[in-house]
Amino acid sequence: MTPGRPVPPPLAQIISPTSDGGRLAAAYGATSADSGLVPLTVNRREPQVDDVEIDIQFCGLCHSDVHATRGEWGERPYPLVPGHEIVGTVRRTGAGVSDFAVGDRVGVGCIVDSCRECESCRNGLEQYCERGMTGTYGARDRRNGDVTTQGGYATSVVVDKRYVLRVPESLDPAAAAPLLCAGITTFSPLRHFDVEPGDVVGVVGLGGLGHMAVKLAKAMGARVVVFTTSAAKESAAVELGADLVVLSRDAEAMAAQDRSIDVIIDTVAAPHDLTPYFGALRLDGALYQLGLPAEPMPPVEPRALLRRRVSYTASAIGGIAETQEMLDFCAEHGVASDIEVVAATQLNEAYQRMVAGDVKYRFVLDTSTLQAPAEEANA
Repeated sequence: MTPGRPVPPPLAQIISPTSDGGRLAAAYGATSADSGLVPLTVNRREPQVDDVEIDIQFCGLCHSDVHATRGEWGERPYPLVPGHEIVGTVRRTGAGVSDFAVGDRVGVGCIVDSCRECESCRNGLEQYCERGMTGTYGARDRRNGDVTTQGGYATSVVVDKRYVLRVPESLDPAAAAPLLCAGITTFSPLRHFDVEPGDVVGVVGLGGLGHMAVKLAKAMGARVVVFTTSAAKESAAVELGADLVVLSRDAEAMAAQDRSIDVIIDTVAAPHDLTPYFGALRLDGALYQLGLPAEPMPPVEPRALLRRRVSYTASAIGGIAETQEMLDFCAEHGVASDIEVVAATQLNEAYQRMVAGDVKYRFVLDTSTLQAPAEEANA
């Protein structure tokens, strides 16, 4: 070591140890709620008969990653590697895998396992697994020694074939990564409501989820109305495809939307009054709540619902089959996320910018910027 030269920080301890030896992957994650994101090394298991080993190229940064690593949604197991918007290529497959081959472009979203037996799983709704789905990170991996799952801010991952998705080659891999969460989270309620050409879709908020809701609804042939508190976002909404932008703080503008919208996708993760939005819905319309405020929302007045039989509901990501449908739909219609690619050393800054709303509209980690574990660097 050259005198006076700073000593580089060592990689943290190897996490998720496996009895089969496994393969080391460079990663970034949190070691405590206030540690920020630091270099880590993850030991990925050797692929079992139904497993796919993936060399990760890109991983989207979701706002839920910030909440999870900072312990804002309850206690979490540390160390914790976040990331559930994964795109990469197949490196190896188990003997029982025939749907994927080495070199295929694939993705992994928010789910890496479920019970596979309950009614929800049998119906392709793994996100509503009655025994609880296994999340891509921070979850107990019941089929693999109860280790804690570690996510996609890493150079590789091993996932059961049932939860691996095929990413169409026509999609840019970096811009496709956020589709695995932001894309499916907005696609699923639009499909559930059966949006078709001529319908009017309202989108509340224009962040990572909101901008995908606009793009997807337009691709389905809908007329899109964006509701925002910021006049500065009007031009951005129009560029994304919005037909109309309404300032939600303008009472007259909100009243003018009375009975004009079929379905509203609400992506705002801060407490806000829903009554004006219910007033904008037509008979049998619905408002899907996708944003999850950390503090309680104002109460819903039942009269606002019964006047025209509108529904107030919510939706969680999507099942594996529906997520594949979404990826194929995006490829067919040229839909992808608007992104800013960041290096591993920029992750903490990206988190700060996400909290400040300073991103259009999703950050994506380029995993080639992760430091390789020593055993691979010297191979």
